[in-house]
Amino acid sequence: MPVTFNIHKKASMLMWMLFMLMAPLSIYMLLSTKTTLIEWVLFNISSTPTMMTVIIDPVGTLFSSTVLLISANVLQFSTVYMSHDKFIDRFTVLVLLFVLSMNMLIFFPHLIILLLGWDGLGLVSFILVIYYQNPKSLGAGMITALTNRIGDVMLLLSIAWTLNQGQWNIVHMWETSSLTWQTAAILLAAMTKSAQMPFSSWLPAAMAAPTPVSALVHSSTLVTAGVFLLIRFYPFLSSTTWFNQLLLLVAVSTTTMAGLSAMTECDMKKIIALSTLSQLGMMMAAMGLGMVNLAYFHMITHALFKALLFICAGTLIHSHTHSQDLRWMGNITAQMPTTTSCFILANMALCGAPFMSGFYSKDMIVETSIFYLNNFVMLIIILFTVTLTSFYTMRFSLATIWGPSNCGPFIHLEESLPLITPMLALSSMSIVSGSALIWVMPMNQEPMTMTMTMKNMPMIMMMLGLLVAWYMNTQQMKNAPVMMQTPMMHHASCLMWFLVPLSSQFTMKMPMLISHNYLKSLDQSWLELVGGQGMAKSSFSASNSMMDMFNTKPVNYLMMSSILMVLALTLL
Repeated sequence: MPVTFNIHKKASMLMWMLFMLMAPLSIYMLLSTKTTLIEWVLFNISSTPTMMTVIIDPVGTLFSSTVLLISANVLQFSTVYMSHDKFIDRFTVLVLLFVLSMNMLIFFPHLIILLLGWDGLGLVSFILVIYYQNPKSLGAGMITALTNRIGDVMLLLSIAWTLNQGQWNIVHMWETSSLTWQTAAILLAAMTKSAQMPFSSWLPAAMAAPTPVSALVHSSTLVTAGVFLLIRFYPFLSSTTWFNQLLLLVAVSTTTMAGLSAMTECDMKKIIALSTLSQLGMMMAAMGLGMVNLAYFHMITHALFKALLFICAGTLIHSHTHSQDLRWMGNITAQMPTTTSCFILANMALCGAPFMSGFYSKDMIVETSIFYLNNFVMLIIILFTVTLTSFYTMRFSLATIWGPSNCGPFIHLEESLPLITPMLALSSMSIVSGSALIWVMPMNQEPMTMTMTMKNMPMIMMMLGLLVAWYMNTQQMKNAPVMMQTPMMHHASCLMWFLVPLSSQFTMKMPMLISHNYLKSLDQSWLELVGGQGMAKSSFSASNSMMDMFNTKPVNYLMMSSILMVLALTLL
């Protein structure tokens, strides 16, 4: 009798075991602030050694333990969400490969070896996005894969430009004549992976993947890979004069566009994806302002509460017969109390409510940008995006938690133990992680002397967004909101301010037209006429006409075949 291995039942336990091993190591590395490099020389290219390098430092170990913690909870959640799937073991293996690729990216600081993790993330993400085999998933997977390939090519180019340094270690890079090109290539690679403008359109499209994948991909793995790469490279990249200004401009544009689009979106998973895009823009903006430690800190806290938000959303989607539309949900408080509580906690952390994990990182980024002398326009936009975040979070909560129920009468809402356990684990981390990390992480934050208005500005903007959202979504106003009144604005908001048609569809239209004309004029016309099919047709008609000319006797058939054979031999 063949033995069946239920990988999906064991995978979560494996991740928990790896987390238990990694967590003490990350705490020790944080407290000791040591960095260990392990190198093996694989081969030499004309006296240039290509080495297998492993880096064990506080930044990598802490991020790795966060990835393992989230993946353990997500895999436990997937045992319920994907329980009706026949190929759940294959799905689990793909998720484990995803986690492996991310850890390779974290622990390999060598540019050539780093490609293993970088390309692994791109390949496995494509397979997971097209997991539900339908046209929508395939289209989303193609956009995801092709956009990420731009970043892969840029990374390959940066490897070529780094050749004259004699080594490819991220830690030991220095300024050369090709510094500008290297910086541009690495920045573009990070922008494609982290979905910064104009490469943002693939992130909401990748929501075609199963919700457990979204919880892992859009919290701590694929989208944060670009941010993590920039954090690793930052000392080298910041020596370029234009790097910080360009990064800040791109990041602020991304976070504003994502916040405005999330205000009118009705797909639950797309709202959370646009929220991820907005927070990635906040991390990049922090790096553009020179606050690398704060960007890293926000990346860790954001991963925890965003994974919780996706798991809560996945529980709602699972209960509502896999419908993702906000307008079908509502009034889940009575039947799903644990999900409601965790959902509110995750939303509070996302908005930056006091003493939640998001407060310590997000509030500090905004306060620091106010304190230091920066571009006033950029500062106003950063504060405006804080308002946008609280606006769409309140709208989201009103539709799902406090609004009236719009679902059918036969939908049964329930919370099983494999759903509650990951939610409670990530909820506790969403509350505790911010205050714990701010005590443990070695950050050289200068004391900031600020007025009371400047200090409270992030809180004021957050409260303003919540109140406006509450008023617009609860009061029976005579007129619809401004975004809804103007069809063009509403259409633009739903299309990510025309970024989707401009960045992906616009670039594909001309090649598609050329290939279609090529198919019609060559493949289906001239090549058929003069190719094998046309020759067969003409020889068939010629033989038929010759048969008509002579009497149909067996001798004629033999004559025809012998003449054709002689002709064929002559041609050969």
